[in-house]
Amino acid sequence: MNARQLRFYSSVPHSCGYLPGNEAVSVFADPQEKMTASTYSRLIDMGFRRSGEYVYRPHCPSCQACQPARVVTEKFVRNRSQERNWQRNSDLTTFSNEAKFNQEHFTLYMRYIKHRHAGGGMDTTDPSRYESFLLSRWCDTELIEFRHEGRLLAVAVTDVTQFGLSAFYTFFDPAEAARGLGVYAVLWQINEARLRNLPWVYLGYLIKGCRKMSYKQLYRPLQVIRNGQWQMLDQPESAPTIEIARTVILG
Repeated sequence: MNARQLRFYSSVPHSCGYLPGNEAVSVFADPQEKMTASTYSRLIDMGFRRSGEYVYRPHCPSCQACQPARVVTEKFVRNRSQERNWQRNSDLTTFSNEAKFNQEHFTLYMRYIKHRHAGGGMDTTDPSRYESFLLSRWCDTELIEFRHEGRLLAVAVTDVTQFGLSAFYTFFDPAEAARGLGVYAVLWQINEARLRNLPWVYLGYLIKGCRKMSYKQLYRPLQVIRNGQWQMLDQPESAPTIEIARTVILG
């Protein structure tokens, strides 16, 4: 097959879902092109993210608040709070499931959304919308279950790429909020990436000024993309590190 470049398009400006009063613009991969897990591995390392089968990256002309973020798994050390969380959930058993519709998962998802994001557009009773958001035909995705004595408490939708694990989405039983299952899922993914000899866990976007995304700063060492380069979060922005490729070649 002849190599070809993947085309990208820009969305029209729309209201930002994270910073009220701001307009957002996204760059997205041509949905008509065949996406593969290998291509996505390169794209996520360039700061892209998927939503279902839609691959995008924020590209707002007047705002640089969204920074792709990834944890350096080899050097990660749990802080005291994270260590307590890890020990608190040591009674959980973990199972990896293939990425397909599961009624038990969907029921838990609905409870989570209605409790945490009611009225936010995600509280649908339509299984097809649930699938179109979380699942993809081309992505290597694992549905990680966390159970206590057989009862399902949480599911971490985890994408496996060539360079790391991507923490795509986690939902859990609202009645078990005291366990801190969202935190535990990230800690588990970091530990699992290390066991698989994968250097990164991608956490999506760290967004300056958005409180609900600020938790990502707690997983250190953390790298973000600034000016097309991966840099340590605490590193001066002018210091060069890894240059990000500007094109993606399909072959």
